[in-house]
Amino acid sequence: MVREVLGEYGLDDAVIEMDTKFHQDLELESIDLVALSGQLEQHYDGRVNFAEFIADLELDEIIELTVGRLVDFVVSCLASDKGE
Repeated sequence: MVREVLGEYGLDDAVIEMDTKFHQDLELESIDLVALSGQLEQHYDGRVNFAEFIADLELDEIIELTVGRLVDFVVSCLASDKGE
């Protein structure tokens, strides 16, 4: 899904690792995170609310957000969903 967002900017070949930062390394803006949020919510049938997660972060946390932190969030959402 991250690669889809990057593809819109012609950055299909960008290296994406767990410590890759959305802002600094991938140069994604907040609108891109909103698009990614929508894709995640749709893909996981509403079980992953990335927009709500981002809304709870401070600005510096958003700027430093990594792919790994997103992955951890998705995993925790899906794990808690199984527990219900």
